[in-house]
Formats: sequence, C-alpha cells, structure tokens
Amino acid sequence: MKNKNILVTGSSGFIGSHIVDALEENGHKVVLFDSVSSKYKSKTQKEIIGDILNIDDIYEAMTGCDVVYHFAAQADIDFSMIDPVKTIQQNIIGTQNLLETAKKQKVDRLFFASTIYVYSEMGSFYRVSKQACEKIIEEYQKVFGLDYTILRFGSLYGPRANEFNAIRIFLTQALKNKKIVRRGDGEEIREYIHVKDAARLCVDALNKKYKNKHLIITGNQQIRVKDLLTIIQEIFGGEIEIKFVPDEELHHYQITPYNYRSQVAKKITSNYHYDLGQGLVDFIYDLEIMLDKEGNSNKISLRKRRK
Repeated sequence: MKNKNILVTGSSGFIGSHIVDALEENGHKVVLFDSVSSKYKSKTQKEIIGDILNIDDIYEAMTGCDVVYHFAAQADIDFSMIDPVKTIQQNIIGTQNLLETAKKQKVDRLFFASTIYVYSEMGSFYRVSKQACEKIIEEYQKVFGLDYTILRFGSLYGPRANEFNAIRIFLTQALKNKKIVRRGDGEEIREYIHVKDAARLCVDALNKKYKNKHLIITGNQQIRVKDLLTIIQEIFGGEIEIKFVPDEELHHYQITPYNYRSQVAKKITSNYHYDLGQGLVDFIYDLEIMLDKEGNSNKISLRKRRK
C-alpha cells in the first residue's frame, strides 16, 4: 500500500516519531498530530498541534487522511496509578474522540497502539484503559464498519525512548552513576524489541490481511532482566555495579502477562531485526550525546573509551 495519506497521533513521542519515519520511508504522506511539536519532524512534514480531547483539533488533523495510526496516550504505568483520571481521559476519551471523527470522515482503517498488558491483571489503570479501548474499537467495527488493526506492543527500547522506559533508565543510571539499581530480583522475563523494528512491523501491518486483526509486536527472543543487565555490564567492561532491591509493587508482570483472556492476537515478525547487543550499544551512544548536550557529567563514557 503506497501513497496513502496517514495521520499519526502522538507523533512527537517515542514510538510515534519512529512510525512517522517508517511510513515516509515507504512512500506515504504523513500528517503529524500531538500536543507538542516533534523534535524529529522534517521541514516538509505537515504538523498540527492540538489536543486529543478536542474534537475540532482532531477533525482538522484527520481531514483528507485515509488511515490513522493512534499512538497518543498516557503510557506510564506508575503515573497511571497516581493519576487515573488523566489516564482515563487521555486514553479512553481521547480514543473515543478519534473513533467518532474517523467514522464521520470515512477513514479506511485505524491502527491502535495497545499493549501485551491487556492479557494481564497487572499494569494498573494503564492496562485497564487499553483493554477498554480495544473493546470500544471492536464495537465500532461491528456497528459502524470502521476497520482497525490493534497493535499490542511488548518491551520497546531504542533512541528517543521516554524517561520511564526501562532500558533507558538502566543505561542512564550506568552512565551517570556506574551503578544500576533494579527493583525485583531480575528473574523477570521480557521480549525486548528495538523501536525501529517495531515501527517497520507497524508499516507492514498496512497489508489488508491484517485488517480487523490483533497483532503482537515483541522481540524474537526471551531474556531475563538479570541477563540483560549482565550484557550492559559487559558492554561497559565490567565497570558497572548491578544492585537488586526488594519490590513490593505488583503492577509489572514477572514472567508472563497471560492470565486474562482477551481477543486472540497473532505475533507479527520480520526476517531481520536489530541484535540486542548492537541495539544497546547504539542506544548508549545516543544517550551519551543527549546527556552531554544537557550538561551532565557522566562517570563513564562508552564513546570516549572506544576512541
């Protein structure tokens, strides 16, 4: 599917900004929509600054678009516990506004950024909001014929990651303190996927065979968090201390999120992907550059050590 006019909400964010890049690389014309301007947009891209809770803003942004990628959301699990009202407003009401506008403008298909936490009882109000949105989207298709593709993301990492992204937290701690503190015992199992791999798979999902389907977008290999931290430690030549502290919170899954029956989803994969080790090294370099610009004094530098 080439030369589509596509709206991306949350275009200034972690995954949203990479989706914009991947779509344009594949020949699509993209409209950016977010509450703040994207630091990653090009001069030729159309960007609309607006509020997902404002119908008029959404209508303006969506006019003339064939497809919508909806990535605007409150995505921090810990924040959702602190402020459930804002989480519900942004995630559920915002999605409802988008669906109603897409119905009126006869959009071909809506792509929704969900999470594998929909299979779980973990994830607090963030998980609840995504479960609710999925059901609302499914019902809009049944009643109004608005087609969709639901994208359930696992653990993402890579450049432009949010401050609450786990791997960004680990690497920032390593650079600043030469020490990583992790809540829990490190036995948690994750399937990390590089954000650029995830964005590419989201573009692949434009294929009509994924219409009205639920897709899982995670890494190809399982790894314990403890082993991930060991990899980071080895990348830094053993100079990083790893410390585990007790975790009394029960809002993140340990080994698997699967204890809640949700709509069946199929995992979408690629024949090639970022190697985790190389992805981590590239991410470290990006973080070092960012921290240098912010005037941080790092205790360790991978770039300087390897010159």
